[in-house]
Amino acid sequence: MAKVEIYTWQSCPFCLKAKALLRRKGIDFIEHPIDGDTAARAEMSDRAEGRTTLPQIFINDIGIGGCDELHALEQAKKLDNLLA
Repeated sequence: MAKVEIYTWQSCPFCLKAKALLRRKGIDFIEHPIDGDTAARAEMSDRAEGRTTLPQIFINDIGIGGCDELHALEQAKKLDNLLA
């Protein structure tokens, strides 16, 4: 099973939507809530090749982007392969 990490803000609607998709698929994930934590946001941005939007999602330490990218992978039937 893949290692899935997601950087979030607690009230971010895109974060909630991305987590809901992962939960629907039965995927365990590590959540990094970074509300108000500038150091954690900088770490996330470094990992995400400069991206600062939330959420940022990593599968096996590879940044796939955010909520839109996660849903696009699901629509294209590519997400399950990444999660296997």
